[in-house]
Amino acid sequence: MVGQVQARKAAGVILQMIKEGRIAGRGVLLAGQPGTGKTAIAMGMAKALGEETPFAMMAASEIFSLEMSKTEALTQAFRKAIGVRIKEETEIIEGEVVEIEIDRPATGSVSKTGKLTMKTTEMETIYDLGSKMIEALTKQKVQAGDVIAIDKASGKITRLGRSFARSRDYDAMGPTTKFVQCPEGELQKRKEAVHMVTLHEIDVINSRTQGFLALFAGDTGEIRSEVREQIDSKIAEWREEGKADIIPGVLFIDEVHMLDVECFSFLNRALENDLAPILVVATNRGITRIRGTNYKSPHGIPIDLLDRLLIISTQPYTEKELHAILDIRAEEEDVDMTEDAKDLLTKIGAETSLRYAIYLITAASLVATKRKAAAVEVEDIGRAYSLFVDVKRSAQFMMEYQEQFMFNEVPEIEREENGADAAAMEQ
Repeated sequence: MVGQVQARKAAGVILQMIKEGRIAGRGVLLAGQPGTGKTAIAMGMAKALGEETPFAMMAASEIFSLEMSKTEALTQAFRKAIGVRIKEETEIIEGEVVEIEIDRPATGSVSKTGKLTMKTTEMETIYDLGSKMIEALTKQKVQAGDVIAIDKASGKITRLGRSFARSRDYDAMGPTTKFVQCPEGELQKRKEAVHMVTLHEIDVINSRTQGFLALFAGDTGEIRSEVREQIDSKIAEWREEGKADIIPGVLFIDEVHMLDVECFSFLNRALENDLAPILVVATNRGITRIRGTNYKSPHGIPIDLLDRLLIISTQPYTEKELHAILDIRAEEEDVDMTEDAKDLLTKIGAETSLRYAIYLITAASLVATKRKAAAVEVEDIGRAYSLFVDVKRSAQFMMEYQEQFMFNEVPEIEREENGADAAAMEQ
């Protein structure tokens, strides 16, 4: 990432606080002009937190387009950002396969039976196999010399690798074959398994109307509050018993000014909850009206919620930073550009916007390809600039030719001023 050194340092401090568990139930606001990397900083935070910490991302306008109430949509988003690490002890049989004997009767009606001989460095045991275990072993293509682990509760078989004792120079082995040592100790062992789920996933699985299939369909609908209360009390029990740990994650809401006053009130209350994630919101608005009211506020967020947020501001990019960003973007899009073309594109980005300059890269590349040039030059940038107008030029064009457009709404004061100017010119 290029530039925004202060904002990135602030985000780094927030990350450290999240990892140490010191900021749960608080919020962070990323405020800055459009195209200054607010969403990029939030995505960087998500990557830095790693797989363990839940990171839920949504746009504020999403909650108005779902087939559920606004508060339900926000509740689901909050619970997606809270992880539960569940610990459970399982009994497994782990060892090296010495021999597999499968009896296949001549009559097809009788089920198959067999014997499995397994060993560790200290002991060897023979197990009788049923039809299901035989199917599982056949499916995994287990053979003598493999080191396997069998979960006693579920019957799941995992191939850990091939024993070093069975490795021979003349054996035909694939490049993916992994060699492991023969396990030590007893065959039957107790292992602690750790599962990571979010509260929302537990809600959906326990909701009778939906079931676990709704996780794959995405259509979860509204989940009753009674279900959530039972889940919260059960997880509280597990925490006391040491079976589960709560991991507060991060909920990122982009374009937060699109939320209305009811949603802001809900966020205020939700942040006070014991099971509250870290709330990160982003906006590009200045002093604007709070949606659902006639009152104006900084960033379109009520003052009481703003007071709860740590505010990180992003600054406009310098020309040097713009040049570096455009350089990286051109490399990503496999576009060769001359230094003069890059300088011109940087100047355009400084005068208009970074996004407009980025969009011109591909357009200029196509113009250069049409004239069979090896690299994009200044004339290609100029051609693309003349074909595609930026916001300022578009607004200027609209002001000049507004009378020729339908439903133009120019204020009366401006019309009177224009009329006065025209009369003065005639005199």
